[in-house]
Amino acid sequence: MQIVEVNNSHTAREFLQINRTLNQHNPCYISPLDNEVSEVFDPKKNHLFQFGECNRWILVNQTGKTCGRIAAFTNSKYKTRGTEVPVGGIGFFDCIDQQVAAGQLFDHAKNWLESKGMKGMDGPINFGERDKWWGLMAEGFDKEPMYGMSFNPDYYPSLFENYGFENYYNQFYYGMNVHDQLPERFAERHAKFAAKADYRAEHIQMKNLEKYAGDFVTVYNAAWAQHGEVKEISQEQVMKLFNKMKPIMDERVIWFAYYKQDPIAMFVNIPDINQYFKHFNGKFGWLQKLWLLSMKWRGINKRLTGLVFGVIPKFQSLGIDSYLIEECSLILKKHDWYQEYEMGWAGEWNPKMVNVYKSLGATQSRRMVTYRYWFNREHPFEKHPVMEYK
Repeated sequence: MQIVEVNNSHTAREFLQINRTLNQHNPCYISPLDNEVSEVFDPKKNHLFQFGECNRWILVNQTGKTCGRIAAFTNSKYKTRGTEVPVGGIGFFDCIDQQVAAGQLFDHAKNWLESKGMKGMDGPINFGERDKWWGLMAEGFDKEPMYGMSFNPDYYPSLFENYGFENYYNQFYYGMNVHDQLPERFAERHAKFAAKADYRAEHIQMKNLEKYAGDFVTVYNAAWAQHGEVKEISQEQVMKLFNKMKPIMDERVIWFAYYKQDPIAMFVNIPDINQYFKHFNGKFGWLQKLWLLSMKWRGINKRLTGLVFGVIPKFQSLGIDSYLIEECSLILKKHDWYQEYEMGWAGEWNPKMVNVYKSLGATQSRRMVTYRYWFNREHPFEKHPVMEYK
């Protein structure tokens, strides 16, 4: 078998197609959009090229048939607590069920990363944000993937582990029925804060997106950026995100909590757009966009997904999370807008968030794995450190 660099339109198409080919036997599979995958590798579209390099390859057999793919990247902004040496990333891995073939892909990515000064590799991860294509699916093959979620055949974990990758951390997803009754304490905490004049919760209004973008920045930077692995976000970045989400955004499921006039918590959800994209086979031109708008207007999407949840540290452990979630739940239970709710992943290194999911009465729906491989096989392996809360 031969490794071929992706450097023309033919190899680029093969890089996209092999993912569909190897997953086509699972009826739950939903193809990612071709243009979104391609943008990861476009320096004009992916700002992370300012901080690193990226390359990708396909694996071709003796008859010219594509049997696998892999991407490798360096990113000076990619930091994990407890790791002081440079670690690269691999992602977009696909391979036939042959350890030799997988080893050839891993070896090639390893050699490229070593030539760039990396001492190890994490994967499969994204040359981008952690809300897309992060981790290898280990459990959950019997459910359609949510938008941005990696999906792979069930033999992939063995290919990684037999090569020598070790489980750096598990990523847990939790799901529930929208109309399930929340535990009693949610109503109790909601009543406590609803009775206080200084506290209020509200869902966003599309006409005031810029105001809510500012509130998002306040909560996000206080609740997440303090932990070191997540950089601060700007209002300009959030407005760009909101504008991109506008066609599918539902203002009724994006909520903020306030103390007096200050934002203190947010609960951001969106319809799972994979329920639209599953009809498009990776394409997203004008026809598909019109089709999407038609499906949205008809209300066919009954699956809701969690995007971001956070509470400013000063207000954590007071019950604000329960107050905000109950407020959103009360309006959803009055209508038949959505049936399923699945939350974004929480790393096992973030036990507080895992416990928030469990506290809802949700059950674990999937498990993904982010693996680590040290090039020096004598280097001691350690799991991702548990998050420290201030």
